Amino acid sequence: MLRNRHNRGSRRRGEFRVMRRIAFSIVLVLLLAVAGVARAEERTAVFAAGCFWCVEPPYDEVDGVLETVSGYSGGHAESPTYEQVTYGATGHLEAVLVRYDAAKVDYETLLRIFWDNVDPFDNMGQFCDKGSSYRAAIFVDGTEEERLADASKEALEAAYGERIAVRILPRKTFYPAEDYHQDYYLKNPLRYKFYRYRCGRDQRLEVLQMRLQAKR
Repeated sequence: MLRNRHNRGSRRRGEFRVMRRIAFSIVLVLLLAVAGVARAEERTAVFAAGCFWCVEPPYDEVDGVLETVSGYSGGHAESPTYEQVTYGATGHLEAVLVRYDAAKVDYETLLRIFWDNVDPFDNMGQFCDKGSSYRAAIFVDGTEEERLADASKEALEAAYGERIAVRILPRKTFYPAEDYHQDYYLKNPLRYKFYRYRCGRDQRLEVLQMRLQAKR
């Protein structure tokens, strides 16, 4: 009798351990599936709108934007430095990579932010910064991004009634800039504000907005 009770108790403990392992495995699979969905919603976009210090802030404040990274893209040189890009021999533009959650913010919104923060008619650079590395561009990855970028450019040209100088280019390797360039507006707020004011960025953007409103 005692031996039978002992055997039944052992079987129950064994069955409990098996059920616990099964339950743990199910929970683990569900967690991995949820994590996989979350990762699948993360995307990146790359925009060049002049000095990258000034491009980070308007994207950082958007719900759904996870990170902005200042860097260089569009050229032929590998792992370029700021000095090399500024001298213009690399073919790179100063650019910002935007990592975002597509479930919270869509690519069209990122395009609108780009157009709101760029002088679309400047073919020599942006604002006070002149030179090939400061020219504006949208780097597209795939036909859908290209379609949306083209449509947004055409809509703005129609609104202004003028041709726009901003280029739409195929996306190439993005090289992060040096650490001291990252989050510059947060690390050096006074210098950043002085530079932005001296460069006339906000003043020019205000004029452009007034021109658009007058057209409507």
